[in-house]
Amino acid sequence: MSAATEARVLHRPQAAHRYLPEGPKALGPARLLWLTIQCGADATQGALHVLTTGRGENRSWRLPGRPGFAYPTPREDVFLVGMERAVGLFDTGRARFQPLCDGLDANVPGTIVNDGVLLPQGLVFGAKDTSFQAHKAGLWFLRASDRQLFQLRSDMLCSNGVLGRPMLDGRIELFHIDSPLRVVKRFVLDPDQGALTDEAVAIDLRHDPAVPDGMVAWPGSDDVVVAMFDPGPRTTGRALRCSLRTGAVLAEFHTPGAAQVTCPAWLETQYGAHLVLTTAAENLTAERLAQQPNAGCLFAVRTPGVVVPQTPVWLG
Repeated sequence: MSAATEARVLHRPQAAHRYLPEGPKALGPARLLWLTIQCGADATQGALHVLTTGRGENRSWRLPGRPGFAYPTPREDVFLVGMERAVGLFDTGRARFQPLCDGLDANVPGTIVNDGVLLPQGLVFGAKDTSFQAHKAGLWFLRASDRQLFQLRSDMLCSNGVLGRPMLDGRIELFHIDSPLRVVKRFVLDPDQGALTDEAVAIDLRHDPAVPDGMVAWPGSDDVVVAMFDPGPRTTGRALRCSLRTGAVLAEFHTPGAAQVTCPAWLETQYGAHLVLTTAAENLTAERLAQQPNAGCLFAVRTPGVVVPQTPVWLG
C-alpha cells in the first residue's frame, strides 16, 4: 500500500468561491494564483484570485465567463486566461478581457475551455463537454512564435491535467488526462507541424472510484501528482503521486473533510516547499456539505526536498 500524508487547510474561501476552485499556480514565494470556474451550480461566471499565504490575504476579481486556466504575464495586473471559448488577457485593473483567439469549438454546442499548460513553444489547452456526455470537445496548441492555432484533437470529453517535457529532437512529450476515461495518456507533440502522434497509456486509474482531474509534475523525477475528484459518499479526498515510467501509485496525500480534489500545484512558503491541493463543493447537497466541512478549501502539505519550479510566464 502507498504511503499517505494528511494535508492541512491553507485557505477557506467565501461560500461562492468554494463551489469549484481550480488551476492554482505559484506567483512567487507565498503568493498563489487560483480560479473559481463558476460561482455556483447555475452560475455562468467565475473568478480569479491571488492568495498571499503569509498574510492570509485573498484578492478576487470576477470574470466575464467561466475560466479553465490562468498564467501570469510580465505585468502583475494582467493574466493569460482560458475562458468559455477563448484564450486572452484579463486586466485586473480595468476588469477587461481581451481575446487572443476565440470562437473555439464554434460549431460544437455545449463545450467550454478547461485545463491547459504553458510550454516554451506555446500553450496546449483543451475543452470539456459541460454535460460530460459526448466526446466532442477540442484540444489545441497555440504556438508562441507566430500565434498560430492548431486543433490537435476533436474528441475530448473533459480535457484535464496537461503537462509537457522537452525531447532531444525538439518535440514535446505530452501527458494528458481525459478525465472520464480515468487514464493518463502520453503523446508526442511536434510544435512545427502542430500534430500529435504516438498515443499510449502512461498511468491507468480505471480501477479507482474517483476521477483523475488536475495534474502537476513532481520536480526532479519521472513522477506526477494527480488530483482525484471523488463524487461518492467519501469524506476524505486524495491526490496520488504516480510514476510516468511504471504507472505505479507511489504515495497519497489526503484532504480531510473534502473528497473532491481538483488540482495540485507547488508553492514555496516561509516554511519550505508545499504541495497545494484545491478541492470543490460542486453539486454537494446540504447533507453532504455537512459531512465535508472543508469542501472548497485550499489545502497544503509540506514536501521536504522539493525545489519549487517557477511558474511559466506568457510573453506573447
